[in-house]
Amino acid sequence: MTDINRSSRLGLSDRGVLLYIHSRMHVKVRLYLPRVGGCKFASQFGSETVKLSSGRLKNASINPRISAGHTNMVRRTKEEALETRNRILDAAERIFFQKGVSRTSLADIAQAAGVTRGAIYWHFAHKSELFTEMFDRVLLPLDELKAASLDPNETDPLGRIMEICVVCLRDTANDPRRRRVFDILFLKCELVEEMGPVMERYQTNMREGLAKLEGGLRNAISKGQMPADLDTKLAAAMVHAFVGGSLRDMLFLPDATDFGAHAQRMVEVIFDGLRVSPALRRKAA
Repeated sequence: MTDINRSSRLGLSDRGVLLYIHSRMHVKVRLYLPRVGGCKFASQFGSETVKLSSGRLKNASINPRISAGHTNMVRRTKEEALETRNRILDAAERIFFQKGVSRTSLADIAQAAGVTRGAIYWHFAHKSELFTEMFDRVLLPLDELKAASLDPNETDPLGRIMEICVVCLRDTANDPRRRRVFDILFLKCELVEEMGPVMERYQTNMREGLAKLEGGLRNAISKGQMPADLDTKLAAAMVHAFVGGSLRDMLFLPDATDFGAHAQRMVEVIFDGLRVSPALRRKAA
């Protein structure tokens, strides 16, 4: 819920109010609207609810009754805010990679992005939030595959799990941005006190990743793609360790193995082992 303050509070004339909106994409925008009549209301702006704490607007509904000019202004402002947000994330990625996370200040990032520190705080509460948002950008493409592996209607859940592993390794090897972000996470991020939220988020992601892997393997068992007595907890831990270890090897010794070329074969080896290894069968109670 977002408050609209009186224009007099902001040093404006009685002609209008400033409308602040915080979207689901964490993009904040301002809209200046004319002030006429008197009312106090809550209205819908897209998917967000906006509450009027004081002030007067012509209509009791902002969307879709506002003028085309105001609509276009909001669209432009949101686009500009998103562009600024992405520029900050891009700059953070570069500076974290160059200096390490603990040695990078928000002032460094602001200078690299060509914005003020205030602009950074407008989008991100602190450096830890900025870091996690940067990391989330490279993980988003995997979300759809993760969901598919858990879907009971998916005919090939094992194929989806294997695809996640291949995409993670192959794309990190071939995509400079993904490789740079994982390099920051594994090699240039000191999990000191100020980065406590990052450590917590990292641990949460690992737990969720293991749980989703195990759920996907159970789904594969239900489709007859894996042995019914597979120890899914241990198998999920092995797959997770394989991917994480491969990423670290890729970053420490980038010339040792061509993961871009061999990711598919390496993943197939791991899952062939899950199918046939006696050590991965659950013992009868």
